[in-house]
Amino acid sequence: MTPLKLHTGNIIDIFSADTETMLELPYVDDGISAGFPSPALDFVDLTIDLNKHLIKNPSATFYGRVKGVSLKNAGIDNGDLLIIDRSIEPTNGKIAVCYIDGEFTAKRIKILKNEIWLIPENEDYEPIRVTEDNNFLIWGVVTHVIKDV
Repeated sequence: MTPLKLHTGNIIDIFSADTETMLELPYVDDGISAGFPSPALDFVDLTIDLNKHLIKNPSATFYGRVKGVSLKNAGIDNGDLLIIDRSIEPTNGKIAVCYIDGEFTAKRIKILKNEIWLIPENEDYEPIRVTEDNNFLIWGVVTHVIKDV
């Protein structure tokens, strides 16, 4: 089943997470050498299902495709796939997908006593101070980033 596109935006596209399928992939438990190849890799028989490994709360989990570079210093680049869990309590310093004034955005959240800031991880972007005038919601917390290298 192909994930259902729930939102298309300038900053992030959001998709449903299909966790009903199972795909066991070969898994190297001992780590992978970045030097000389290991002959033990010829005998890999462990498997991993990424749905079970990466998604803890299936009914509250969504995917988001990043558009832009405001999180590049956090290692999140244009085109990366975010796994977003809406059941996780947002805490200070987490990267979250937020809805502000009609748009979704992904930023690091800074929670102070009486205010919230959305902090980019790129010096070319300014932090966003959330005020009472904003239509604002912390939509979900980013749990994993899948890179397309």
